[in-house]
Amino acid sequence: KFSLLPGRQVTSSDGHFAVQSDGTIVAVGDTTVTAQGKTFLLRGEDKSGRRWRMEVHLSPEPDQTGVERAPSKILRRTKRRWSPLPFSIREEDVPPFPKDVELVGSDSSVNFTVFYEIRGQGVTMVPLNLFSVNRDSGMVRVHYRVDREQYPKFVFQAHVFDRRSGIETDLPLDITVLVEDINDNAPTFSGPLNFSVFEHCRDGTQIGEVMSTDRDQENTLHTKVRYSLLSGGEFFTIGPNNGQILAKSSSLDRETQVIHPVIVEIRDMDGAPKGLFNTATAMITLKDINDNPPTFRQTSYKTTVQENKADVLILRIPVDDKDEEKTPNWNAKFVINQGNENGNFRIDTDHKTNEGLLYVIKPLDYERAHAVKLMISAQNEAPLVDPKATWLSVPVDVNVVDVDEGPEFTTPNLVIRVKENTPNGTLLSTYTALDPETNSNKGIKYYTVSDPGSWISVGETTGELRVANTIDRESPLVTNGAYTIKVKAVDSSQKTGNGTVTLLIEDVNDNVPKIVPGTDMSLCEGDKGHMGSVVIKAEDSDLSPYSAPFHFTLPEGNDGKWRLTNIKNESAVLQQVVDMSRGVYQVPVRVTDLQDKGGVQVLNVRVCGCVAGECVAARSSSSVGIWGVLAMLLAFLLLLLLCLLFVFYCTTKADKIYLDDSSGGMLLKSNTEAPGEEVKSANLQMFSDTVDSSLKSPGLMGMMDQSKGVSSAPGQLFSQNSVTLRESMYQTKNRQDFYAAQNGASDFYANNTLMKQSQASSTLSALHTWKTNGLYLDKKVGYLVGVSEERYAGDTVRAYGYEGEGSPAGSVGCCSDFGDQDNLDFLDSLGSKFKTLANICTEKK
Repeated sequence: KFSLLPGRQVTSSDGHFAVQSDGTIVAVGDTTVTAQGKTFLLRGEDKSGRRWRMEVHLSPEPDQTGVERAPSKILRRTKRRWSPLPFSIREEDVPPFPKDVELVGSDSSVNFTVFYEIRGQGVTMVPLNLFSVNRDSGMVRVHYRVDREQYPKFVFQAHVFDRRSGIETDLPLDITVLVEDINDNAPTFSGPLNFSVFEHCRDGTQIGEVMSTDRDQENTLHTKVRYSLLSGGEFFTIGPNNGQILAKSSSLDRETQVIHPVIVEIRDMDGAPKGLFNTATAMITLKDINDNPPTFRQTSYKTTVQENKADVLILRIPVDDKDEEKTPNWNAKFVINQGNENGNFRIDTDHKTNEGLLYVIKPLDYERAHAVKLMISAQNEAPLVDPKATWLSVPVDVNVVDVDEGPEFTTPNLVIRVKENTPNGTLLSTYTALDPETNSNKGIKYYTVSDPGSWISVGETTGELRVANTIDRESPLVTNGAYTIKVKAVDSSQKTGNGTVTLLIEDVNDNVPKIVPGTDMSLCEGDKGHMGSVVIKAEDSDLSPYSAPFHFTLPEGNDGKWRLTNIKNESAVLQQVVDMSRGVYQVPVRVTDLQDKGGVQVLNVRVCGCVAGECVAARSSSSVGIWGVLAMLLAFLLLLLLCLLFVFYCTTKADKIYLDDSSGGMLLKSNTEAPGEEVKSANLQMFSDTVDSSLKSPGLMGMMDQSKGVSSAPGQLFSQNSVTLRESMYQTKNRQDFYAAQNGASDFYANNTLMKQSQASSTLSALHTWKTNGLYLDKKVGYLVGVSEERYAGDTVRAYGYEGEGSPAGSVGCCSDFGDQDNLDFLDSLGSKFKTLANICTEKK
């Protein structure tokens, strides 16, 4: 162990040993000390920065006999190793470069011819080529300057090789190179420099802390900073080691100076003159306290106001305050300490100007006081910090100006007690007014301003109050037994004064109890053996003792079917005594108040069966009535709808008019104002006597067989009774169906004459209905039933009814549809109507 100054770093050339901070040399791991001993070097730097080295020699310790002890098992040598050499270089070293740093050696050099190489940071890694090694001697060299703040140390590996075989003769060794710091960085400020403190604070009050940092090596003089103040020392101090700013005096006054700039210096090397330094300005702001009360600009104030004025501003009182504006320490509030016992004044604060605003809120009377003296104090929202300090006050003289005012009633509100129903004309009181200037009522007249019930009359010249109409305490105009009247007095100059009269109306027994809600009641009949009952309630508009409790009795001479039970203050129970059938019964009941004033009231009691406490009869009546009305209304609507449909059907029913035309069309009677031209045409003629002869035409039956109707003169019209038409249709149809089924198809045509005679008995118009078409379709069906299977062949001979001579259609065969389709000669035989159509089309072309 050797003496070592604090903060000094010592390195050992042998990695098996290290030096502690107190100078003690210790073994880092297992090592062996031979009989010849062991030697290594210690390197360091003194206070002045001069580098030194010291050689240390270790030898085995002899035992007590003086004989040298053999090596212990712990200090045994395990393997031949080359010695590690931790070393350092100087930061920002000056040229020339390269410079020798340290010698690297390996024990293997005893047995081999070796060479050295280094690899890693500072060699093959950034920063590149900072270090190199002499291959033969093992000397490590540095080639340019290094910044410790960027690279505080370097770690690289040293390798040793046999020159002949190129094989490593020892394990690689990690070498650490420390960069020795120099004081090349000045300290800098790292924290805020704006601080605040309340004014007039005590000595030693901490205001804030200045913080700094230094990039040089920690825990050295290069980073030991000392703080000092270059200005503001009369009010503040700063801790040299911690940078805390403290108040030096309690005389700091914000009203004198709000912000104090203080220049702070920080210097490393513990403040040594050669140390590096920086300066900055710290701003210390004084915070306000309420150490200044508001002050008045005048010692007294005077103002005037007219009497009878209210809610008027009469004076502005300005004040000054040195404290910070718009804060509770500056905001003023004013208090009237004296002279406002009657509440005539109010004082507020104008928050923009901080002035006091004095108002008259209750009229002043010149006749009572010509002037009023007030004492007003100005305060702050925040209390004063000095408990011994007091708020300032100022006197204010308010002069009242006399004006000619109207009369004044002797009392603003006259209260009179009166019983209701007091006779009209009764004098209740006299309500007069006086002129304040003359103190006389001469020439004053009185008028009613408000009297909702016109109960009181006011004497115009005397002010007498008399009853004009019946006073009723139970009237809705009375509130809590009080009735209010407003009266005005008018002097000779037409100035007025107002007064109020309040009548406190005393109750009298002028009302009798009445059964509520009415005299109609329903009583639910009880079960067998139990009698029904109903509750009777009564009310009286009078007050006690002229109202409840009521007395309920049945008058003398009652029928004995009822009785009253459970009589209470305002109710009683009316109960059956005997069984009664359902119906309405009249029951007289006498009800009197506490003064035995009342009378007999007749109750209409309906005895009925009840469900859930409700009379079934009443409920059913009500329900049936509603649904009955709805049912009648619905029936009426349905009847009206049926009438409308019937009228619509009758007015739109088509009277069928059959045309004697092969088209089978019908004419329908129109609902227009007049018949159309086609109805009036001469082409529509009625047939009567010619029907039989037309039916006998040979060509008619052929057309009938084809279900195309009867061919007649073009445009002729047939009509017959509808009953005859239907009968002839069904008779003909039945005979044809029966005959076809009995005799077969051959007999059907043989008896064609019989069918014609049957048809002649019916109207020709029947052939033009759909039922007539169905008749002939049935004929066809009967015919097809009797024919052979040949009817399905396409070229079998067909038997047709005789159509007459000169048919323009010619013969009809199976192949007639495949004739000359381009031949248009058939158009010449289509009739006059088709020729007219053809001529029209030809003209268009």
